[in-house]
Amino acid sequence: MIWLIAGVLVILAALGAPLFALIATIALLGFAASGQPGTAVAIEFYRLADMPALIAIPLFTLAGYLLAESQAPRRLVRLSNALVGWLPGGLAIVSICACAFFTAFTGATGVTLVALGAVLYPALRQAQYGERFSLGLLTASGSLGLLLVPSMPLILYGVVAQQFHTTPPVAIDALFKAGLLPTLLMIVVLALYSAWQARDLPRPPKPPPGELWAAVKDAGWELPLPVLVLAGVFSGRLAPSEAAAATALYVLIVTVLIRREIKLVELPRVIREAMLLVGAILIVLGFSLALTNWLIDADVPEQLFAWLQAGITSKLGFLLVLNAFLLVFGMLLEGFPAIIILVPLVLPIAIHYGVDPVHLGIIFLANLQIGIFLPPAGMNIFIAAARFNRPATTIIRACLPFYALLMLCVLIVTYWPELSLALVR
Repeated sequence: MIWLIAGVLVILAALGAPLFALIATIALLGFAASGQPGTAVAIEFYRLADMPALIAIPLFTLAGYLLAESQAPRRLVRLSNALVGWLPGGLAIVSICACAFFTAFTGATGVTLVALGAVLYPALRQAQYGERFSLGLLTASGSLGLLLVPSMPLILYGVVAQQFHTTPPVAIDALFKAGLLPTLLMIVVLALYSAWQARDLPRPPKPPPGELWAAVKDAGWELPLPVLVLAGVFSGRLAPSEAAAATALYVLIVTVLIRREIKLVELPRVIREAMLLVGAILIVLGFSLALTNWLIDADVPEQLFAWLQAGITSKLGFLLVLNAFLLVFGMLLEGFPAIIILVPLVLPIAIHYGVDPVHLGIIFLANLQIGIFLPPAGMNIFIAAARFNRPATTIIRACLPFYALLMLCVLIVTYWPELSLALVR
């Protein structure tokens, strides 16, 4: 039966069926084969309403879209430039930090490339950075924020993983804490490489007196945002859903009523665009939860584990295979579908090999960060090619050193679990 369903999936995919339809078909066929009614799928959609953490996704998404539509990207770049732009490789470091922060709030790497690419690429070229380095840096940096608070992929991983009732449990705030140090590692590695690349460039001038204070005042309304989210979640005073509500309300008031960078007549359009993304996620998630239940009932993870155990006996060997597996699927699937589809299969097997479920989430997203711009099918390659008006092959060549650097970071994150779990445990 499993092979029959797999064949149906391949045929539907070849015919161009949407992802949610593929997942729904597999779930419905699976339940029918096991003699259960199709209402089991509808019940999973009803269960979505009982997940408190899930409300954080639409709220953080709305906040990210509002920030993207405002002048916040320009103010973020100005502040970062005033802080570190005068260091060797300073503008490149500004690009890394700005992209990571912006992706964390929008949850969409493509939005970061589009919103910040127009500002940062001309600035890098004007500062005499090479074209290849500039293209590769921005394409790679666009995905860095997937592990930072309040990243939607982290929340989504937590929502899916919580269905397995693991020990220890996968709490959303634990994932937020676990992603901090690995992200800092990646930022530092790319920053050091950028400083080395800029060793022969003219030293950037220090900002004029008062520029730092002026940049702080210019970004004065955005600066409380990281404090609101980080302090609230890390201290335990705010649940992720509460932090999301506070963030969305704050951003809405600032962008619409205080700064007035988004007019009231434009607000419905921004909300609609944000909720279209959320709706797509929820449709796929509902069917995925139904598929997860069928997979568990059919002992599919146990069968996969038994098959893997015949050839992979150690935890380290499993992690190495997992990295390769996630890179390939991260290239073929966008972040959200990859999490929803793969976590139900991978998580039970990883637990059998002794992998901490929170650490697994960081490994998962760290690999997806690279897969999203990995050739030949990584989505960000084509977004960057369109944004910077360059052939995709040029973008791929520009990204080669960044693949190597980020893969080194992923291996460190994978085989040094304390880096992820130090702030959690």
